[in-house]
Amino acid sequence: MQGTYNGFATLLSQSGNSNQIHVWCYSHILNLVLSDTTGVVIESASLFSLLNDTAVFIRESYKRMNMWESTSKDNTRNKQLAPIGETRWWAKDAALRKVFGSFDKPESALYVDLILTLAKIEEQSNNKPAMRVKAKAYMDALLKHETILTAQLFLRIFQHTTPLSKYLQTDGMDMLTAHRLVIGTQEDLKTCERDFDAVKQAAIHFVEWANEKLDDNDDCEVQAQAALPHKRKRKKKTLPGESADDETFSDADTAFKVNVHNVIFDTITGSIHRRFLANGTLYSDFACLDPRHFPEIRSNGLDSSSLVACERSFSTLKFIKNRQRSTLSQEHLEAFMLMSTEKDILITLDADAVIDKLAERSDLLRRLLTV
Repeated sequence: MQGTYNGFATLLSQSGNSNQIHVWCYSHILNLVLSDTTGVVIESASLFSLLNDTAVFIRESYKRMNMWESTSKDNTRNKQLAPIGETRWWAKDAALRKVFGSFDKPESALYVDLILTLAKIEEQSNNKPAMRVKAKAYMDALLKHETILTAQLFLRIFQHTTPLSKYLQTDGMDMLTAHRLVIGTQEDLKTCERDFDAVKQAAIHFVEWANEKLDDNDDCEVQAQAALPHKRKRKKKTLPGESADDETFSDADTAFKVNVHNVIFDTITGSIHRRFLANGTLYSDFACLDPRHFPEIRSNGLDSSSLVACERSFSTLKFIKNRQRSTLSQEHLEAFMLMSTEKDILITLDADAVIDKLAERSDLLRRLLTV
């Protein structure tokens, strides 16, 4: 994913190959789209940084791993937390689903097990103070309602992008199908880009599920935040004749909706349009070269007679450009070839309409053709 040479395409363009077209791997482009989206606001960047740091924190010590395994011993699924790597295109989705489950379906989440493990690490006095502080910081961040809201938001996005990502990495991928799936994914994301209420309800459902599980454990007294904390509205000092440009919201949910939810969805839909759809026509043309599409192309009008006509055009060329017409220009040659190979269409044309069209070219033709 990280190229050894930078500016290769620019170098080729400057060398005189101005007609070249560079098309990146579709899986790579989708990963760039998700990178744009996960880093557009501090809330999303903090979420995935938290997931990665927590996984590394648990995995880097065998004592913490033993504590994690003992806490989640009743869990029959894969108990390994997934760190996020730069070159693994599915890593963000895998890490998020490990901890938070699916969108509005928290039953498979390892969230409660992770909170209990971090709480035990913090409470054990024989642990190093730095490790206890880290455990408390990670736990407090996971318990924030802002973290849970952002997690549900991306789980909803990954519902649409992950199936597309898996298809783009399959063997024998059909280019035309891939492009249609990209367009379909963009349309699906647009249908829910302003549906913040669904994300909010999913977060409330997750908090209720997590707190119920935490209440069943007598050794843990923490709970996930049930709502966003109220923030005091800061008034910007203005001079006479000036107005504050930045709009502030007294309601925390409205502020999150406008500044996080809407920004993230606008970013991913805009990035898909900008990065993918520019080469849509090119990919459609390439798809015609795929033998799997030959029957469809033939059934849509390119029958055997048309193929014979294409072969006949080469034999027609020697009759049109003979020794008497050796200086025939390319433009006129193409016109004569078209009229010769498509006689059936030429016969159906209205001769009077053709004459009238030619007469409009100049005064001389008008006098000669409209007598």
